[in-house]
Amino acid sequence: MDVINRLDAPAFTTKDTSTIREILAPRNSSLVQQSLAEATLRPGAKTEAHLHPQTEEIYYILAGTGRMAIESEMRQVSVGDGIAIPVGKRHQILNTGAEDLVFLCCCVPAYTDADTEFCDPLIP
Repeated sequence: MDVINRLDAPAFTTKDTSTIREILAPRNSSLVQQSLAEATLRPGAKTEAHLHPQTEEIYYILAGTGRMAIESEMRQVSVGDGIAIPVGKRHQILNTGAEDLVFLCCCVPAYTDADTEFCDPLIP
């Protein structure tokens, strides 16, 4: 049984510039097909616009507020919102609040930098 506390998962900066803690993934557990990470964006920060050619992703907002863009669609998001990001869709998130924006990132297959491609900004 793999049980990893978020506090035991070291924080690092991903290719899209968010700070994450990889809670469960093939690199630190018996999982082989998916990953779960907690991402944090400081107030005013945003990820680099990007896409994953082979990965579908879910963001789930735990704290804060933000603006989420997927392709040409943009929405305000806040605590309790789940966001579906289909395979190959360009996406970007901006922290619009005064506190950290904290969200879970669930990826299938598991997140890898190699499956991240940058694109033109979606959020000005």
